[in-house]
Amino acid sequence: MTIACYVRVSTAKQNLDRQLTSTKEYAENRLGATLADIEIYRDKATGTSTSARDDYQRLMDDAEAGEVDIVVAHEVSRVARSISDLERTAERLRESGVELHVVSEGLVIGADEEDPYQRALFQLLGVFGELEANIKRQNIREGIAARQESDEYRHGPAPLGFEKRDGRLVEGGDYDRVCTVLDMVARNDMSQRKAAEELESSRRTIRRAVEERGELYGL
Repeated sequence: MTIACYVRVSTAKQNLDRQLTSTKEYAENRLGATLADIEIYRDKATGTSTSARDDYQRLMDDAEAGEVDIVVAHEVSRVARSISDLERTAERLRESGVELHVVSEGLVIGADEEDPYQRALFQLLGVFGELEANIKRQNIREGIAARQESDEYRHGPAPLGFEKRDGRLVEGGDYDRVCTVLDMVARNDMSQRKAAEELESSRRTIRRAVEERGELYGL
């Protein structure tokens, strides 16, 4: 049995020790694991480093390759940054026959598709994921409306991913792609330099979009 303890912090100044202790103790005391059974996956973001989530990707690859039986995280926010993100992660693990245990929330998402509790849990995750998406869309609409009232948007160029039509901001043809790339930057899964290359823009534009105009992209 291989148990993967996944730990993550968002900045270089944060310490992983608390999560390491929590997940290893859970694996040993609750799951009966020995040190030889435990594999540590750790991510420590530093700004927009492209390596910020490398171990998350390695973990998912190992899970899908059948090299991991159980994933243990200290809390939901360490393994996922939203309900929809948790749903995607849990679904990938379940399809690979891997359980997900979250220590702080006491959450266990198993791999048994026949378990009525598991089916209900995934249905709830789906409902909350849809609610989260609706809230995001509403926030985007409100953000666009607010921006359109400012002098900057009346007289300046349209923001990244948008175009002006009859003096109004409308989503451009590449808006969805822009949102996907900017979301990766906000999650530290892509560097500003790489995003600028992907969107044929500048790092300054990418930085402003993420740090100052996030409401336009659901960030």
